[in-house]
Amino acid sequence: MNSPAADRTRGDRFRFAETVLAFGARSHANACALILALCLACFLPGLVSLQPMDRDEPRFAQATKQMLETGDLVDIRFQAEARHKKPVGIHWAQAAAVAAGEALGVPEARTTIALYRIPSLLGALAAALLSYWAALVFLARRGAVLASALFATCLMLCAEAHLAKTDALLAACCTAAMGGLARAWIWRGRRDLDRATVLLFWAAVAVGILVKGPMVPLFVGLPAVALCLLHRSGAWLRALRPAFGLALTLVVVAPWFVAIVWKSGGAFLSASVGQDMLAKVGGAAEKHGAPPGTYLLVFFATFWPGAAFAALGLPLALANRRTDAAAFLLAWIVPAWLLFEAVPTKLPHYLLPVMPAVALLAVMALVPGAALDPWRAGTLPGRIRHAAAAALVVLIPVGLGAGLVGVAWHFDRVVPWAGLAPLAAASLVAVACAGALVRAHRERAMMLGVLASVLLVPGVLGLTQPSLAALQVSPRLAAIRDRLPCRPAVASLGYREPSLVFLIGTDLTMLNTGAEARDFLSAGGCRLVFVDGRHAGDLEATRARDLAGGQVSVVGQVSGFNLNTGRRVDLSAYAVTP
Repeated sequence: MNSPAADRTRGDRFRFAETVLAFGARSHANACALILALCLACFLPGLVSLQPMDRDEPRFAQATKQMLETGDLVDIRFQAEARHKKPVGIHWAQAAAVAAGEALGVPEARTTIALYRIPSLLGALAAALLSYWAALVFLARRGAVLASALFATCLMLCAEAHLAKTDALLAACCTAAMGGLARAWIWRGRRDLDRATVLLFWAAVAVGILVKGPMVPLFVGLPAVALCLLHRSGAWLRALRPAFGLALTLVVVAPWFVAIVWKSGGAFLSASVGQDMLAKVGGAAEKHGAPPGTYLLVFFATFWPGAAFAALGLPLALANRRTDAAAFLLAWIVPAWLLFEAVPTKLPHYLLPVMPAVALLAVMALVPGAALDPWRAGTLPGRIRHAAAAALVVLIPVGLGAGLVGVAWHFDRVVPWAGLAPLAAASLVAVACAGALVRAHRERAMMLGVLASVLLVPGVLGLTQPSLAALQVSPRLAAIRDRLPCRPAVASLGYREPSLVFLIGTDLTMLNTGAEARDFLSAGGCRLVFVDGRHAGDLEATRARDLAGGQVSVVGQVSGFNLNTGRRVDLSAYAVTP
C-alpha cells in the first residue's frame, strides 16, 4: 500500500497541469492566449497533409472551385449538378480564402485543399474563444478557461477544424448566439444587455443562416422556448431587441436568398427543404441512418477527453436543474439532443453546437467551489463512478493508437513510427489523468485530459495519417495523371468519389460501363481512364489494339481502402498517349 507521502510525490509530478491553468486564469489576455495555443496545437497538424476527405468535404470544395471558375457566386454546382442543399455562406468564405492564396502565389491554389479549410480553422478557433466568453456568465475566469479548453480539444471540434465543411463555422455562430442568450437569461431583471452583445447575437444568427440555413435558429430557439416555458414568460427575450435583430437578419440574408430563388426558379427551396431537410427527418439520408441512442454511444469518443467528466457531472446538474445556470445548460443540451436522436439520419457532428454547454456543465458540477460534490470521494459509489470515468479517458488514446497501427500494417505493411511517440505519450498522460480522477483531483484531471488531446490529435492527424497510403486513393490516382507526358482528358469507371473530381478537375467524366470506357479511349488525343477492378475485364481486349493513333496501356495501379463504402478498392489506370 502506498504511503501518503508517495501519493503526494506522484501527484506533484503533474502539478504543471494546474500551473498551466493558473497562467490562463491570470487575465483575459492570458486566457485567450492559452486557448489559442491549445487550439493551434490541435488544429494545425494535418491541415495541409490530410487528403480531401470524402464525401462531404470535396463536394463543398469542388462547388467553391466551380464558383471561382465560372465567376457565379450565387448558384452552387457540383460538376453539372445543382447543389442547392445548403446556403452559400461557406462557399463565399472558401472562395475568399482560395482567392487570397492565389494572390499570394500559392501553386495550384484551386486544388490545394488546405486553403478551403481555412474558414473551418477560423470557425473552430472562434468557437473555442466564444465558448470562453459564454462560460464567463456562469463561472469565474479559471473555470471558464477550463471549460473552453475541454471544448477546444475535444475530438469532434478538432476533426471539424480540419474539414472544409460548414460545421466549425456553425459551431462558432451557435456559441456566439448562445452566449448572448445566456446573458439575457441570467441577467434578466437585473441589468440590460450591452449593444455589442445584442449585435453579436443577431450577427451570429444571420451569418449562421447563410452558412447552414435554419440550424442556428433551431439550436437557439429550442432552449429559448424551453426556458420561456420554465419561467412562464418570454419577457426576458426583449433584452435581445428582436425587432432590430430580425431587421438585421433580413438585410444580411435576403439579397442572396432572393437571388438564388429567382435564378433557380424555386429549385433551391425544393432541394434544401424537401430533398435535404425533410429527407433526413423522414428517413436515413445517404445511408447515414442509426437508431436512437447512437449519439449517446459515440459521445464518449467524439467529446473525448471531456465526455468522462460530463458523465460524472450530469447527476449533479439534474439535481440542481431548477437553478438558473443548470436550467440554461440543460435547455441548451437536452431538447436538441432528443430531437437529433429521434431523427433517423445521424452524423456525429450534428450535435457539435451543444458541446460547449456539455463542457460547461462538467466544470460547473465537478470543479471545487463551483457546486457541491454529489458523492464523497471515499464512498464506494463515488469510487466506482470515478473509476469508470477514468477507464473511458484511457480507452480512447490506447484504442485509437492500436487501431491505427493495425490499419497501417494490414493495408500497407508499414508501422507509422513517426506517430508512435506522441500516441504513446498521449496514452501515458491519459493514464495520469485517470489516476488524478480516481483520487478526485478533478481540476488537475481535466487539464491532464486536455494535454493528452494536445498530444493525441497531432500524433494522429499530423504524423500517423500521412503514412496511411491505403486511405489516399484519390491523391494517388491524381499523381498518375500528373506523371503522363501529356495533359489527358480523364474519366473514371466504378470509382466515383468527389475527391477525385476535386483533384482531377470539373471536366472529369464519370462512366458507367466498359463500352463507354472503350469509346472514351477511342475518341482521340491524350486519354486516361481509371477503372475499378470489377470492370477491368471489359477493357482487356481494347489494350491489344491501337486506338486513335495510340496504344492502350496500363500506366499505374492503386489499391487501397474506401472509407465511405467500407471496402477495398483496386484500380488500374489505362491511357492512350499519342
